[in-house]
Amino acid sequence: MDIRDIARLSGYSLGTVSRVLNGHPNVSDKARMRVLKVVEEVGYEPNSNARFLKMQGRTAIAVFVKGARNLLFADILERIQALLSEADEQADVVYLDEDENEVLYAIHYQQVRHPKGMLFLGGDPAFFKTSFSRVSVPGVLVTNTAAGLAFKNLSSVSTNDVEAAREVVEYLFSRGHRRIGIVGGNRALSQVSGRRLHGAEEALRAHGIELDYERDYEPCHFSMEEGYDAMVRLIMRSPDLTAVFALGDAIALGAMRAVFDMGLSIPGDLSLVGFDGVNSSQFSIPRLTTIRQDTRLIATRSVETLLACLGGETKPVREMVPFQLLKRESVRALLPEDRAGSAPVADGGDDASNAVAATVGVSAGRAPETAKAGRTRARAFRVQVSERRGVI
Repeated sequence: MDIRDIARLSGYSLGTVSRVLNGHPNVSDKARMRVLKVVEEVGYEPNSNARFLKMQGRTAIAVFVKGARNLLFADILERIQALLSEADEQADVVYLDEDENEVLYAIHYQQVRHPKGMLFLGGDPAFFKTSFSRVSVPGVLVTNTAAGLAFKNLSSVSTNDVEAAREVVEYLFSRGHRRIGIVGGNRALSQVSGRRLHGAEEALRAHGIELDYERDYEPCHFSMEEGYDAMVRLIMRSPDLTAVFALGDAIALGAMRAVFDMGLSIPGDLSLVGFDGVNSSQFSIPRLTTIRQDTRLIATRSVETLLACLGGETKPVREMVPFQLLKRESVRALLPEDRAGSAPVADGGDDASNAVAATVGVSAGRAPETAKAGRTRARAFRVQVSERRGVI
């Protein structure tokens, strides 16, 4: 069994199969998963491959990045690569889609490339619970927690997402906000966004408010583009919100632009809080209020933990890194008469923004629509604004 057989069985060319086996990024998800599935089914081990034998003396540390557009991961990854280089270690970075099962991919990767260790940026503990027993090398879950997972070769370095989200809601309440929406991620408790949602929900409940997921929550991936579209959908559905908590800064920055394009202002009409504290959040207008995760410390402790495991340390680490709420310019205090929540009134933006906002119907009285219809309208809104400004 050799690479030609894998090509024949998978239906892809030798070149495509070679790129998959060597971890190159310029391969479609469909092709990669098909080739790796064939590799697993036939038990293909390229140990006899001359190139592999040549590489064996310089086995890399695999770094799996889940979500190429996540700004937080870019900051952490840069530091991780520098630290590994200083330790004379080779890093092999693999980008995965946000919805992909990173553990199954790591199992395939281990079978083909034989890394000495693994770092997972953005992993889902639910996937680890079901499949990580098949990974034989040390691993570190970065920005998510391995608490509750009894694998001796799996450590974690993360932020207390539940407590941080509670602090965001408490801060918004202290500024007079009662109609608070949430945008980003999904509701799976095993994922970072699910824990942030849980913390926000608990804080709201402590004040006698139940989070209405159908009305006041809008899921999306951690990117500016999806944050933009999700914010449009949320405001269309709940125009009486006075504040929105975005579960990631990339989402918040996209949401901020959406608010402007709808003819509204931050924080005049709507307050906004992010999560992550990425560098670009201090340069937005207004500067984004956000939870700062210490990316430098997260990266440092993750690399130190993995290197210790490679050096013989057998006890897994479950470390929480401190966070900080950065109170900047995107949240305003409400007057008592504003706290009940009222539809935002546009006092900013330009003619193009206001014209398009009127076209898509940002109105408290508009009838509810399906999620699919909402996504379509949000995308149409973004395209119309861009066309009117000559952006596209």
